[in-house]
This record gives sequence, C-alpha cells and structure tokens, in this order.
Amino acid sequence: MRILENLEPQNVFYYFEEICKIPHGSGHTRQISDYLKAFAGEHGLYCRQDELNNIIMIKEASKGYEDHASVLLQGHMDMVAVKDADCTLDMTKDGLQLEILGDRLSAKGTSLGGDDGIAVAFGLALLAGEEYRHPKIELILTVDEEVGMEGAAGLTVDDLTAKRMINLDQEEEKMFIVGCAGGARIDIRKKTETEQVNGMLCKLKIFGLQGGHSGQEINKERGNAICLMGRLLAALQEKTPIYLKEVNGGTADNAIPNEVCAEIVVTEWTEDIAAFMEEKFCGLKAEFAGKEDGLKCELQVGAEDALIEVCNRKDSEQWIHLLNVIPHGVIANSVKMKGLVETSLNPGILNVSAVEGMVSTSVRSSNAAAKEALINQLKSLAALCDATVGIRGDYPGWDYDPDSPLREKMVSIYEEMYGVKPQIEAIHAGLECGIFQSKILGLDCVSIGPDMQDIHTTRETLSIPSVQRVWKFLLKVLESL
Repeated sequence: MRILENLEPQNVFYYFEEICKIPHGSGHTRQISDYLKAFAGEHGLYCRQDELNNIIMIKEASKGYEDHASVLLQGHMDMVAVKDADCTLDMTKDGLQLEILGDRLSAKGTSLGGDDGIAVAFGLALLAGEEYRHPKIELILTVDEEVGMEGAAGLTVDDLTAKRMINLDQEEEKMFIVGCAGGARIDIRKKTETEQVNGMLCKLKIFGLQGGHSGQEINKERGNAICLMGRLLAALQEKTPIYLKEVNGGTADNAIPNEVCAEIVVTEWTEDIAAFMEEKFCGLKAEFAGKEDGLKCELQVGAEDALIEVCNRKDSEQWIHLLNVIPHGVIANSVKMKGLVETSLNPGILNVSAVEGMVSTSVRSSNAAAKEALINQLKSLAALCDATVGIRGDYPGWDYDPDSPLREKMVSIYEEMYGVKPQIEAIHAGLECGIFQSKILGLDCVSIGPDMQDIHTTRETLSIPSVQRVWKFLLKVLESL
C-alpha cells in the first residue's frame, strides 16, 4: 500500500511518492532524469533530456485550446538532501521514508524535498491527465538549482515557444513572487608564504551567532562571524605583532556564518593582552545587544611553543586587513518595492592556512549595474592584498514588471476563488525565472507554490490542504489562459 494513496489530489501525490522513491539530491539527478524521460515516452510526449540531465516535455493543447498561446511551467528536480545524525539512509542510493503528520507531509529522518518535488508532481499529473483544459504546456524541470542554478544556466530553449511562465518553486501559498535578485559567488584566494616563529599560540573564537540565509535574513543586521573576526584580529594587530596559523569558519557562501575560529601566534605576549581582548569582546556584545544575544567570544592561551609554522608577517597582515574591510550586509534597498533589499553581499566561507587562504562571498542584486560594481569592488580589494578573484554561479536577476498580464490574470483568479488578494512580493534571493527571462525575450513570469516549512532541514513539512488549493488554482489558471 502506498503511504499517500488516500491523499487528494491522488494523481499529484501519486507522482510525488514515485519521485520520493528515487534519490535526487543535487549532483545526483541522473536517475530521476531518466525516470522523467521514461514517463514522457510512456505518455507519447515530446521530451528532450540534455547532457546536464535537464528535462523539457511538451504536451499539446487540449481540445478547444489549439489557438491559445502556449504556457511554460517550470520547477527543479533536485533537492537539498540532509539527514539526522542517526539516520541510516544513504541519500545517494535510498528513497525517502514518507510519513503523514496530521495535515502535513514529512520524511523520517531526512529532508522531504517538497522544494521542489511538488513542482515535478504537479507537472507530471498535468501531462498524464487527459481531463484537463489547457493551452499547449511546455514543462521545464532543471537540475542542481540548489547549488547555483547550473541546470537552468546550461539549458538551451530553442524548442520552446511560450512567452508566459509559471514557476512552481515558492513555499508560501498566499504569496506570489514577481521578482528576485541576481547573484554570483566570488572566491578571493591568496597564496601565502610560510614562516616559523617563536611565540604564544592562541585560539580566538567567535560563536553563538544566529546565522541564517544570506538573502532572506540579510536585512536583519545579524552578525557575520567572518567580519567580526576580522575586526578583532585587526584590533589585536594594532596592539602587538600577530601571525595567522589557521582561520576557519562558515559552511556555505549563501549562509551567514555563525562561528569562526582563528589560531594565531603572538610573538610579543604581555599579560594585558587578555584584558585588552576582553574589552573588545564586551564592545562587540554591547554593539549587538538585542540582535545577537547569543554572541560569545573566547581567547584561549596555550603554552609558548618553539618554531610554529605560520603565514609570514606580510601575508598575515594582508589577510587581517582583507577580513577587516570586506563588506557584509545590505548595500542598497530597492526604490521600486518598499522593504526589499536591492544589493547585498555575504562572506560565507573562510579557510586560511599557512600555505593558502580563501574567502567565498555571495553577491546579490536585482540591479545588474550594482551587482557588477560590487563584484569590481571585491576585485579591487583582492588586488590590494595580492589576492586573485574567481567568479562562479553568476545568474541574472528578475526585475519586477509593473505591467505583467500574467500576474494580473492570476491575482484576479485567486481573488475570485478565495475572496482575498495574494501578497505580491519580490525576494532578495535567487529563482530560475531570471535565467529564463534572459533566454526568452519578453517572458512574463509569476512564481507560486504550496505552503512548506523548514525547507532544507530534516524538519521540513509540506501542507496537504495547501497542495490541494494550489492544484485547483493552477488548473483554473491554465483553463483561463
């Protein structure tokens, strides 16, 4: 018996359960891509599977809709595959263990992948059913959205005709997304020369910060552990010569780092250094009171060792200067939409050793010129410190269109069905809509989806009633286009 057999809409949950049987974490999408290709063959649909494992399927218009303009539906097939420490599943080989918790759907010990498995399920249910009324449907299911949108960036669209696109990668039912930031990952790298010095080996640690998503939480003025470490090291360097042995922190460039640890050597140790650093710790805690009440700073002083291998004096100084001045947070707010961040950046990963160092930064902006300017600022900063810059995962933004016919049509239908208008929002995070707008001239986009909570975690849940409502809404929209 299927776990989701009795859930409505049955065809949507049937396909959702089918894809949950197939491992489909980012970077492991071949198996699910092949499943989708086989589905198209079974239903006599046009299908193109590219070398990246992206899938395009096309279903012709239903009877009476042959002269209607085609519509593009889009989502991604990869999921963020995380599991609890005691979970024995191998998420590169095993399927998910679904469970129903009241009116919500979850997975035992792992993330659920509702983001964006529900888009895949919606698309397959539509293409498999013969009872629905709709224009020609062009369905795009991309790979590796969660790790930089590489699938969408590499997909060619010569076989598509639609100028209207409904993206199904939104996690709040009552909110229509109508714009997003573009972005890029900027890696600043620097080779370092080693040196052996005598001195006091110390460990400086910043931890207890909230962290968070570098798009959604960047406007909350949370502390960035990498930047705070830069401040502390710069202050200490003003007092006494220090050398870097190792500095590490952060887990992803699109996550605000909540912890950094630095191993340093102080060659001219005096007893008042500890008191000096305690004073700096207190200053940081006072500055972030009410914002980061969990902030903790520690200085652990070890024994004086002989000949410790470290970054040489010049490279230590340059790294400290770089970390002290690298920008973080909101650079500019949007003038088009009140409360929306336009441009920001977040240093998210830091790894410095005695031979090489790297800091990886996420840059976001809905303004292409502002994004370019910020990237150039980082290039200049790197050049001043004899470092190099690498750019990866560069994707365009999706600018809000005040005259979107698709949005107006969908808002009107939603209000007619549910008696309220949906929220219209742009987000300071990435969606694939911007990439497809850059590939398809004049593409009109709206992003929708059912309610989900705690995505990308093992606490992730998907609202069953919300899936039902969004499905009915999607069918109504398609028959109205």
